Amino acid sequence: MRLKISHVTEYSYEEPVEFALQRLRLTPRDCPGQKVGAWQTSVSGVGHEASYDDHFGNRVELVSITGQPHSITIMAAGEVETEERNGVFGPHIGYVPLWLFQRETPLTKPGKLIRELARSIDGDGELARVHALMEAISEKVEYKQDVTRTETPAEEALELRAGVCQDHTHILISAARLMGMPARYISGYMFDDSDNEAASHAWAEVHVAGLGWVGFDAANCVCPDERYVRIATGLDYGDTAPVSGMRIGTKPETINVTVSVEQGQ
Repeated sequence: MRLKISHVTEYSYEEPVEFALQRLRLTPRDCPGQKVGAWQTSVSGVGHEASYDDHFGNRVELVSITGQPHSITIMAAGEVETEERNGVFGPHIGYVPLWLFQRETPLTKPGKLIRELARSIDGDGELARVHALMEAISEKVEYKQDVTRTETPAEEALELRAGVCQDHTHILISAARLMGMPARYISGYMFDDSDNEAASHAWAEVHVAGLGWVGFDAANCVCPDERYVRIATGLDYGDTAPVSGMRIGTKPETINVTVSVEQGQ
């Protein structure tokens, strides 16, 4: 499937920005299941500091903002060719050892509820158990916007029984690690012509014996297929945030994000 993607983030400030440093993870890579065509990222009124691949293999651009602008626009756009792999990414590759993906983080630290969830999961083999885990999370946690934040940990989201794809993903990762399987966070895009809100998306991958990394989207209770485009990988959302950084100044900012994913010809 050929997918055309546009991702625009606009920052508006009450007062001019004296200085800001932003880390962008907005560039997809060629990997099993996807091949990137033309792709471009641009930011208005910035200085380009560096481009590099981080320890997870994500493409990162570091930009600085000076000149005291009142607004900043970050744009990423291009085309990606995807293929159906039934959710299977394949063997672990890269510099990061597999055991690192069993380490808990503040966003994935399990509490009483996640421990109970992990203990309740049965299945004949690892793959069946993770499928059962995905289904249990999908049933327990309603997809609902504006009840959690990017800083909401998995345990709190499970207690609320509501959240967005980020929350479903953190819960699945936390429980899978408790069940003895490495798990990681994937940020990217999803094509869904019936619901453009799902354009910017997140899901988990769990390392399953005999298969390698396998994707699980608990928000939709499916394994990722050709509708999904991966951008970044990490232990949790913090490692994959499309835009992160710091700025000098404490005045409020307004953020407007527009993402579209369309099927190309």
